[in-house]
Amino acid sequence: MKKIDFLKLAKQAVKIAEDKKAENVVLLDVREKTPITNYFVIATANSMPQINAIINEIEKTFKYDYSVEVLRRDGGNAAVNWKVLDFGGIIIHVMSQDLRQLYNLENIWESDEPKPKKKVVRKVATKKTAKKAVSKKAKTVKKSTKKAKK
Repeated sequence: MKKIDFLKLAKQAVKIAEDKKAENVVLLDVREKTPITNYFVIATANSMPQINAIINEIEKTFKYDYSVEVLRRDGGNAAVNWKVLDFGGIIIHVMSQDLRQLYNLENIWESDEPKPKKKVVRKVATKKTAKKAVSKKAKTVKKSTKKAKK
C-alpha cells in the first residue's frame, strides 16, 4: 500500500477549485489542531451547479489520477449550498458565500488563541427595586398561606 501525500492532494484540490472559478480558495494545515484530518480546503462557489462541478472534478481527479477514493461526502440535499468531501487526510468544503461568512471555518481553525468566554453581567438591585422584590415575595407568601388554610 502506497503512502498518500495529502499535501500534494490538497494543493491539487485548490488548483481544481480555482480552475472551476471558485473564489477565496484557502488551504489550512490543521495537523496540530485536530486528529481528524491534516488539511482543510475551503472554497466559495456562486451557485449549486458550480459547487457540484468543483466537487465532482476533485472526486474524479483524485480517483483516476491518484487512486484515492472519497471516504465520506456530505451535503447531498439540493437545498444546502455546502458540500464536503472527506478523504481522511483532507477535508474539502465548497460552499456559498452566505454560508462561508456565517460559519467562518477558517477563523475557527486558524486561531491559535482560545476564544474568550462571554462575561456574565449581573444587575445590581437598587434600594427601590430590592424593596419591591421583597414586598412582592411577601405578598406571594401571604397568598399561598391563605390558600393552604382554606
